[in-house]
Amino acid sequence: MNSELDFSWSQTQESADRIFAQNSGKYLSDIEMKVLQGSWEGKSYEEIAKTYGYSAEYLNKDVGNKLWHKLSEALGEKITKKNFKEALRRFASPELRQSINTNPPSHTLKPTANLQFPEGSVSLDSPFYIERCNIESLCCETVVKPGSLIQIKAPEMMGKTSLLTRILAHGARENYHAVYIDLSAADRGILTNLDKFLRWLCLMVSRQLKLENKLNEYWDTDILGSNDNCTVYFEEYLLAETSAPLVLGLDEVDRLFPYTEVVEDFLGMLRSWHEKAKISDIWKKLRLVMAHSTEVYIPLDMNQSPFNAGVPVELLEFERPQIHDLARLHGLEWDERQLQKLISAIGGHPYLVRLAMYEISCGKISLTQLLENAASESGIYSSHLRKHLEILQHNPELTLALKKVVNSAEPVELDSMQIYKLHSMGIVRRQNNYVLPRCNLYREYFCRVLANEGFNEKKV
Repeated sequence: MNSELDFSWSQTQESADRIFAQNSGKYLSDIEMKVLQGSWEGKSYEEIAKTYGYSAEYLNKDVGNKLWHKLSEALGEKITKKNFKEALRRFASPELRQSINTNPPSHTLKPTANLQFPEGSVSLDSPFYIERCNIESLCCETVVKPGSLIQIKAPEMMGKTSLLTRILAHGARENYHAVYIDLSAADRGILTNLDKFLRWLCLMVSRQLKLENKLNEYWDTDILGSNDNCTVYFEEYLLAETSAPLVLGLDEVDRLFPYTEVVEDFLGMLRSWHEKAKISDIWKKLRLVMAHSTEVYIPLDMNQSPFNAGVPVELLEFERPQIHDLARLHGLEWDERQLQKLISAIGGHPYLVRLAMYEISCGKISLTQLLENAASESGIYSSHLRKHLEILQHNPELTLALKKVVNSAEPVELDSMQIYKLHSMGIVRRQNNYVLPRCNLYREYFCRVLANEGFNEKKV
């Protein structure tokens, strides 16, 4: 009998898991496993893409290339889509199985050195980044289109920056210029003055492109307005001096939202750049990626707003399969009952889920202990919860609104500004014009701390 035909998919999957666990303590991502299974079934990239809703180019050049490279490094031989079955079959031979069983893979020992504390964005080389269904492929397909615009929208700590950096990395792999601008890094004095802000933006982009600062040569304050000067600087200098397309990633855009005069002009300018790309070759080189928390709450002319143009991307909570994958990445072989207990308490909020799995994987706490103390001052989420509490301390009206939400068994109707602020904080979910707590953790915690009638008067 042909040994390759006798090698089942379950054996293939087991071999792949063992190889990566033994080599790096990491598992294949969900999309990598899909490519592996499709390849095992003899499907082309086009057929795999059709099955799972990705683009064939993304699966081939991005996911597939990385997968075969990882296998090649782990096995010490050249692995391709054509020969991987035989290589994995050899790895699964009785002799090697005995060696694996005698020397269990490192992840079963839960070495804390391989774990990463969940803070800030997930680095590009981290195994703990979990892809959302079709979102990464959509963004990668969009950013290579001339003059494209992508808007990433999600509450705090949902993974906006992590996705943004991956879009920029994809652009860099296409030999584009990728520039990341974090608006939270700008001083308040810059954000409150349109001319200063746009000069700061031009300078930051110039530096990352390693171009000389020529603001004084192009900035004509006698005749042109700030938006016009910024547009000229991009059109006649930055874009003209670069042969490859430029992917400009703007993070924390909502940092500008409180400064109405600045943000209205700035967003109007971005929309005009996007429109210019439809008719101008030089502007086709610019691809914009914006990340912000929920909707902008300032009134904008729909014809001047970038928020009703381009491709909108909203990051939602992780679903059960993604949470299960994350558990495996942390070396946690949980059953459905354990997964459900965690999901019932904290939902699929990426940060809350990752923090729980980190603490449990490190052996600091059990799942039962974590859930018993989650909403208490001694629980692992105490710092996260106090951060939200401090914001509420300075906003009595928002506090009263949230108090209504957490004390109601049904979704509560609030005014649009209250919904915007609470949703931006990430502590409520929307149902049309109504909201409810994002998860039981927030309901239990805020029910307790807001029950004190003197909450707004006391110090946090």
